[in-house]
Amino acid sequence: MHNYKNTLNLPFTKFSMRGFLTKKEPKILEKWEKKNLYSIIRNKKKANPSFILQDGPPYANGNIHLGHAVNKILKDIVIKSKNMSNFDAPFDPCWDCHGLPIEHQVEKILKKEKKNISKDDFRKICAKYAKKQVAIQKKDFIKLGILANWDNPYLTMDKKNESNTIKSLSQFIKNKYIYQGFRPVHWCIDCNSALADTELEYVQTTSPSITVLFQIKNTDILLKKYNFLPTKNKKIFAVVWTTTPWTLPSNQAISVHPNLNYQLVETLKYRFIIEKNTVKELLNKINIKKWIVNGEIKGVDLEYIKFIHPFLKITVPMILNKNIEKNTGTGIVHIAPDHGYDDYIIAQKYNIKIKNLVNEHGLFVINTHPLLDNINVFKANSIIIEILSKTNNLILSESIQHSYPCCWRHKTKIIFRATPQWFIKINDSKLQDQAKLSIDKSEWCPNWGKNRTLNLLSQRPDWCISRQRTWGVPIPIFIHKKTKEMHPNTLNLLDQISEEVKKQGIEFWWNLKKENLLKEDSKDYIKVLDILDVWFESGSIHIKDIYPKKNKFNNQKADLCIEGSDQYRGWFMSSLIVSSINSSSNFFKKIISHGFTIDDQGKKMSKSLGNIISPNTIVNTMGADILRLWVASTDYSKDIVISDIILKQICESYRKIRNTIRFLIANLYDFCPKKHFINKDKSLEIDKWIINLTKETQKKIINFYENYQFHNVTATIIHFCSIEISSFYLDITKDRLYTSHKKSLIRKSAQTAIYLILQTLVRWISPILSFTADEIWDFVSKKDNDSIFTKSWFTELYSYPKNNTITIKSWNIIIQIRNEINKILEIYREKKIIHNSLESHVLIYVNCELYKILNVVKRELKFIFLVSKVNIYEYSLAPKNIDKNKKINQMKLVIKKIVGLKCPRCWHYYTNKIIDTINFTQPLDLLCQRCSNTINNLHERRQFF
Repeated sequence: MHNYKNTLNLPFTKFSMRGFLTKKEPKILEKWEKKNLYSIIRNKKKANPSFILQDGPPYANGNIHLGHAVNKILKDIVIKSKNMSNFDAPFDPCWDCHGLPIEHQVEKILKKEKKNISKDDFRKICAKYAKKQVAIQKKDFIKLGILANWDNPYLTMDKKNESNTIKSLSQFIKNKYIYQGFRPVHWCIDCNSALADTELEYVQTTSPSITVLFQIKNTDILLKKYNFLPTKNKKIFAVVWTTTPWTLPSNQAISVHPNLNYQLVETLKYRFIIEKNTVKELLNKINIKKWIVNGEIKGVDLEYIKFIHPFLKITVPMILNKNIEKNTGTGIVHIAPDHGYDDYIIAQKYNIKIKNLVNEHGLFVINTHPLLDNINVFKANSIIIEILSKTNNLILSESIQHSYPCCWRHKTKIIFRATPQWFIKINDSKLQDQAKLSIDKSEWCPNWGKNRTLNLLSQRPDWCISRQRTWGVPIPIFIHKKTKEMHPNTLNLLDQISEEVKKQGIEFWWNLKKENLLKEDSKDYIKVLDILDVWFESGSIHIKDIYPKKNKFNNQKADLCIEGSDQYRGWFMSSLIVSSINSSSNFFKKIISHGFTIDDQGKKMSKSLGNIISPNTIVNTMGADILRLWVASTDYSKDIVISDIILKQICESYRKIRNTIRFLIANLYDFCPKKHFINKDKSLEIDKWIINLTKETQKKIINFYENYQFHNVTATIIHFCSIEISSFYLDITKDRLYTSHKKSLIRKSAQTAIYLILQTLVRWISPILSFTADEIWDFVSKKDNDSIFTKSWFTELYSYPKNNTITIKSWNIIIQIRNEINKILEIYREKKIIHNSLESHVLIYVNCELYKILNVVKRELKFIFLVSKVNIYEYSLAPKNIDKNKKINQMKLVIKKIVGLKCPRCWHYYTNKIIDTINFTQPLDLLCQRCSNTINNLHERRQFF
């Protein structure tokens, strides 16, 4: 028997079936770095319209986690797809380098040594630490395949950026949005600093809930209010409810809601003032079964009545408070303006001052109370409860579960503490109007992001921008020693300071002697020693001056930002506010938020739960392209689930894509586009069809990229590779590629289609599977210094001819019939009636309409159905005992095992006059006519398949 293998055009390629990504990716990264790929892309695209993605800066602190990886990969996909769409899309990575995250880590490293280090040296150590962290994170981001301006990132600690932050502050002062206030702020007793809302985490905690008695000072005044003349004199108390006993030393008033009803309730021993709807529940709790209501008045009628503090020798007024909720507690709450923003605002109306009894460490100052001096406020709760109990002013003590704010760094409870701080007037009407205009002009994805931001803006208190720390951009302001007013020449001074900071860095301010700038009036002013909230810094990066003058990117509004959904309260908000200082807002054109990474149980990843998956672990064991494909495959608008099972599924999807591409490359080993390209008018119908399908698919994919729907991109690519290409087109084209004459038109037509598909497909995957796309491009293009990332979407595809012999509709019907035949063939294989589909003879009985469609291509139908013989008959001739097809109306299928001779070259079965009389039990080595012609250099002719 002859061996005809050498007469076949079997596929050949060095493009491996397995990815070996962990070995290949580091080498590809070395190649990118050596050729400075990012600069090549920028030079190639510099004449194109610009697209700016603003990178929200992560903290330069610690190794990157999965959330970092998700964020940067999404941005990289955007940038690469925009470059592919002929935009000039730079990617300037940013880092937050100042503030408590850095200080906290440095303090842990220094431990006790910090006491012996000057502030100047401490800042130098912080800068060194931050620089090291940037280098570590940068290396990890590069391993993910992120192409960016890594040599010139935006660091908030760079001199020019510190200078720009001061310029931004100057604009707020110019617009009169900045003021210094002495009021309660979120305070971390471990950080020893004020905290922003975005630096808080809310956790369920247990707190004491106590009901306290404040005795009335003048009984007669109150009784007149109630129009009540008692027969017996009894002490009268306001019954006050609080969940923060430690704030009682700072109490300066008690409050009622002006519109609620307050009853004077008489018990066996006392009379109580309680809100009407809470009387029964409270008295039952303290085991009082009988009581009499002496009268009822509105809360407004109790205003200014004096009460005695339960353990301090002071009297406090009753004031009005609309924040009291109906049916909560006793309807009366105590007011400590030092320790609550609402309390502070209410106290302001009554000209009640702040006591300032708690220091920066959370300890009560000396002379607060003999039992409380130098006591931690949270430890003071039990002491105060004991004091109240001994003075008989505690009638109920319980515990409640509620959400409480904690420092996100130390995980410890924060307090509200009144301190002198610098604020931005968030509620200024001009600033609000400009911010709302920016929100309205921007596009939000998801859509609810717009309303969420509007709500957060309207509910947000004035922004505390000062921090009592060392490492950060200073608030370089001189204030008058007595009046605390800013120097009248502040704006000019800030201009000078910002210019010097640009040259010397922030040390210029710390080392500056005030007389060098203020001269004659320096003795009346002092330097502000606070630093700016890091959110103010990161919110100012839209005014970055990192490009040379006359560069088209300068002062250009960012087209897009993508950050986690927690940034509505964070970077989105700070950027919005900072960009709203003038009418020419630089807020982003489009804002996209993505979810958090969670495990398959829906739990947020954390060290304590032990469910963290490091991106480096995935990169080192599976490859960065697997991680990138996982990110792109997920609907990031929701929380993003990851698990070992999901990653295995992603690996399988990657395998499908890679193997499809490997098949394409392997069948182009002898194809030269310049010599062998077959034009549209000479191509086979199936090749025209697949080229058209590729073009239509590309339209969808580009649209998905443009709308940042990357999960739809990956789903479309996977479907195209596994179903439309592998399971159909390539499956039926193998015979033509392998068995037809090497130089025949029908083979070169198939190769032309494959070449076009490969050129298109490699572009589709390049923003996502960047390493694999680069590897593919080495097989596609033989030019030096050529890169897939400098290319644009492939435009050489063509549409299917409108007046073709077979219409697109007809193609769809033929494919549907093929699918029905395959179902039966699969059953035959399972039952071992046949071993492969070429052992089959298919008889198709169809109605007139389907008959016309199939009859046009009847000579070649066997190639599309992958069988050895096909006959078409009118539906009326179908055997009665054969069931009609359930999917296709008026069609019956009969499949028989074919009788004939198996061609040893193409494996098709055939019969003719010569062999009809041959005994098929004898092994013969006879080629079918088609293969015989081929090896004798006669080219096979086909029109359709």
